[in-house]
Amino acid sequence: MIPALRALALGVADLFRPRVFAVLAMGVALTLGLFILLQALAFWALRAWGPESIALPWIGSLPIGEALSWGSLALFPLMSLFLAAPVAAGFAGLFSEQVSETVEAAHGYPRGTSLGLLDGLAESLLVIGAVVVVSIAVLILTPFIGPLAPILFYAANGWLLGREFFQMVARRHLPAEDADRLRQRRPGAVVTLGIGVALLLTVPLLNILVPVLAAAAYTHLFHIVSARRG
Repeated sequence: MIPALRALALGVADLFRPRVFAVLAMGVALTLGLFILLQALAFWALRAWGPESIALPWIGSLPIGEALSWGSLALFPLMSLFLAAPVAAGFAGLFSEQVSETVEAAHGYPRGTSLGLLDGLAESLLVIGAVVVVSIAVLILTPFIGPLAPILFYAANGWLLGREFFQMVARRHLPAEDADRLRQRRPGAVVTLGIGVALLLTVPLLNILVPVLAAAAYTHLFHIVSARRG
């Protein structure tokens, strides 16, 4: 747990470095843009295909078209909450490389080798699918497991996000098989930090900062556990 907390604290401090802050600003803009686009699509879909009115006994026809379309604006905070984890996994492929390079240069860590954008995005897409499946599964199981649902949600997403971010950093320095072995030797630190990331992703507004913070924190975590391994 201590390496995870140390890595998270160092990652927070790195957000204020100019190059990392520039990536952070771009990430916030992209995330907000995605959520606004989804909100606009929901608004216009309801306006185009939603019912114009409903008929109620003894009351008659009530117009609801305008209320439905404008009421869809309430979806924005819900999208921010439920889509934050897959969005973070997807944007990891965009942000991780730049953030890792900046953090390694600033802290004197050994420099890694660039993986390329396509490799990062391909791995991100796999994790996005896994995160969506886990979230849907937890939602379906909620009536049956009750208060255990949040625990399962954070634990599963913590493992998935931890794996994604750690692998992206580790593969800059190690072959894929060695990166897997290192992650499996330190599962506590990787998953603990992942659960912290998952928790932050459920905090409205703060969650749009998390992909860049996670990339910085996992860069620190990789070098912390690598130094202990050595």
